Parts: sequence; C-alpha cells; structure tokens
Amino acid sequence: MKTELTPYQARVIGCLLEKEVTTPDQYPLSLNSLRGAINQKSNRDPVMNLDEVQVQQVVDELMKRHLISDRAGYGGGRVTKYKHRFCNTEFGAFKLSERELAIVCVLLLRGAQTPGELRSRTNRLCDFREVGEVEAVLDEMMKREDGPLVAKLPREPGRREARYVHLFGTDTQPELSEPAESMPVASAADTAEPGRLAALEREVASLRREIERLQDALGIERETLQ
Repeated sequence: MKTELTPYQARVIGCLLEKEVTTPDQYPLSLNSLRGAINQKSNRDPVMNLDEVQVQQVVDELMKRHLISDRAGYGGGRVTKYKHRFCNTEFGAFKLSERELAIVCVLLLRGAQTPGELRSRTNRLCDFREVGEVEAVLDEMMKREDGPLVAKLPREPGRREARYVHLFGTDTQPELSEPAESMPVASAADTAEPGRLAALEREVASLRREIERLQDALGIERETLQ
C-alpha cells in the first residue's frame, strides 16, 4: 500500500471520510469542527484529546502530501475549511465503493474490527444486511489488483471471529508539539511504576471496547452512556 499514515493522520482522514457522508451539509470541515470530530468520545478508539495546534500540525502534514485540500470561503464563509483527497477524487490514489469506503473509514477511526463489529459500526455509512456480505467485501479488499487495503489477523483465543486491520500505516503514534501549560506533571508513581501505569491504561482500553461491544449487541445508543 503506497499511502502510509500515522495514527493521527489516519484519525484526520477517517473523520473527513465519515463527516463527508454523515453530515454533508457541514462538510468540508473547519479546523474547530475537525478537532471536535477527532476528539469525539463515541465511535473512536482510542479516544484522543488533541488541541488546535496539534490538529493544525497533522493537517499541515497531510496538506504537504496532497491528501487534504483547504480553501477559504466554502459555503460563503471566511473560515478555512478542509476536505480529503484520499480517495474517490480526481487527485485520489484509488477508488472505493460505498461499502469499501465505509469499512476503511471505521478501521481508520476504531482500529482492528471483526466482521460483526464492522456490520454494526458502518450502519451510518452504508448498508450490510448480514455479516457474510461484510466478509465478502473484506475478501475483495484483500485481493485488489492495486494492492490489498486490509489484512486479516490471526483469531485470538476466546473470539469467534478474526479481526481485520487497514494497511495504511502503523499503530505507533508520532510525537506532536504540546503547549507547556498542557503538559502533564509526572508524579512519583508515574516515574517509579511506568509499567504498571501502561498496564492499567491497556486494561481500561480493553474494558471500554468490551462495553462498546455489549452496547452494540444490545442495541444501546452509545452516545447516551458517555
């Protein structure tokens, strides 16, 4: 896959893909709207908390790579707004069907997913009537002539389904400039037991994903429980 994205870049592209479909009247997005989409607590994994300076830094990186375009005056306003050039544009590297775009979007926003999770979490972007349809599209995406877009991970113990990941980059987050006043102050526990803190963070993330899976299975609107 030629397009390599950092996790922050993947989040920005995923947000632009999502909002183009779900809120077309508000697309392209201003920097403030894009920041809100990036830091959204629902339908995101992991949840991020980037400030405006950090978001602008990522946007500038993507602008230099011609994966985002900007223009002042969209909709008659003076605020600069941003739109993706990632796919399905005259400048995009490749074309995606509605279902392929929905899958890529969710994988960019939420990381590895099972076909069942993709079926429920793409419902605002496209329509999958059953999990088998998701698996068929995933299979096609792994066999594209221009290179695979997704990969299937080995099935984990205790899981009925294997998870799939996008092939647009790594899971390692790059360092972003951070204002001094927002830098966290390290406590004695932070410096003495970094391994313990990292383990707790992983456990919290795992519990959050499990809660979201249960909410999806029960048909509960996740936003109401945040």
